[in-house]
Amino acid sequence: MANVTVLGAGAAGLAVAAQLKANGVDSVVLERGPEVATSWRGRYDRLRLHTVRRLSGLPGFPIPREYGRWVRRDDLVRYLEAYRERFALDVRTGTTVERVKPGGERWSMQLADGSEHTSRTLIVATGYLHTPVIPQWPGLASWTGTLIHSSAYRNAEPFRGKNVLVVGPGNSGAEISTDLAEGGAASVSLAVRTPPHIVRRATAGWPAQMNGLLLGGLPEPVFNSMAATMARMEVPDLRPYGLARPTEGLKTRLRTQRYVPLQDVGIVRDVLAGRVRPVAAVESFTENAVRLADGTTLTPDVIVAATGYGTGLTKLFDDPTLFDDTGVPLVHGGPSARPGLYFMGYNVTLGGMLRELAIESRRVARAVSALS
Repeated sequence: MANVTVLGAGAAGLAVAAQLKANGVDSVVLERGPEVATSWRGRYDRLRLHTVRRLSGLPGFPIPREYGRWVRRDDLVRYLEAYRERFALDVRTGTTVERVKPGGERWSMQLADGSEHTSRTLIVATGYLHTPVIPQWPGLASWTGTLIHSSAYRNAEPFRGKNVLVVGPGNSGAEISTDLAEGGAASVSLAVRTPPHIVRRATAGWPAQMNGLLLGGLPEPVFNSMAATMARMEVPDLRPYGLARPTEGLKTRLRTQRYVPLQDVGIVRDVLAGRVRPVAAVESFTENAVRLADGTTLTPDVIVAATGYGTGLTKLFDDPTLFDDTGVPLVHGGPSARPGLYFMGYNVTLGGMLRELAIESRRVARAVSALS
C-alpha cells in the first residue's frame, strides 16, 4: 500500500519521483526490469543521444560534463543509476504490473507474482517506446529467414557476411543500417514506405535540437516551408539513389504522426557510397523472398524490423476511453486523466524527449503535491 506509486524507473519515472520528493511527497517506483533504465540498457551499442548533454539532464542533477556533448547509451544508464542514488529513490525492481484497475479511492495493481499493490495516486511513466511492434505482413509466417525487431539488435557482429534488410527509415533503422554497413554485412538494404525528413545532427556546431526549440512555435505552413528549404540546403538530393524527398511537411507529420526527423549520423554518406541501398516498402513474404511495393523481390538472410513501438497501455488498463487509437493517453503530461491517475512521457516534440520529460516531471509533481 502506498500513497503515490510511479510505474517505470526510466528517465520519466525517476524524474517525477525526485520532483515529488523535492515537494515533500514520498513515492514508490515499480520497475519490471532488474535495474533502473531497463529500456535504455536494451538499445543498440552505438546509440548516442541526438540531443545535447546540457539540454538532456533531469531536474536537480545535470549529466556530467565528461560524458561529452552526445551522450553514449552506457553513460546515460550510468547517469540514471547515479540519479536514483543521489535522490535516494525507493525503486522496487523486478516488479511487473499486469493489470491496473480503479478501486474506490485507490488504484489496484495486479502484479505478476500474484500479489496486489494499491495506491491513492498512480503516475504511469512506462514510456512511449515500450512494446516492440512488428507488422503482420502477408506470408510472414511462411518465411524461413531470420527476423528480429530493432529492440533486439545490439551490434553488427552476428550479421557479418550476411545480406540484411532493415525495414523502417527512422533514427533506429538508419543507425542500424550504418552500423551493419560498417560492421561487415555483405549487403544492407533499407526499406522505405514514407520518405523521412533528414536533418544534420549539428551544422557548424549548432544542434538540430536548437532549431526545434527556437522555431517550433512558428505556424505550421511557415515551419514546413523553412524545414524543407533547410533540408535542400543541407542534405544532398538522394532521389537518384532511391530515397525520395518527403511530400508532407515536417511539422504536419509531427502533429499527425508524432514524428521526429531522421538525424544524419552516417546514413547519407552510406547511401551516397552505395553501402546502404534504399528500396521500396515491404509488402509480403514467400518462403524464401520478400516482395516489395514496387513489385521487386529480395532474398535477405536477415530482416531487422525498425518498425516502432507501442505504449502497451491498452493491455494494462480496462478503460479504452483513456487512450487514442495508437494507445497514447488522451490526457498526459500534467493534468490527471482520472482522479489520482497521471500519465507522463508521451509527448513527442522537436525539443527532445529528455528535456520534455524534465518539464513534465515538475508539472506532474506540482499537481500531485497540491493534493497531498
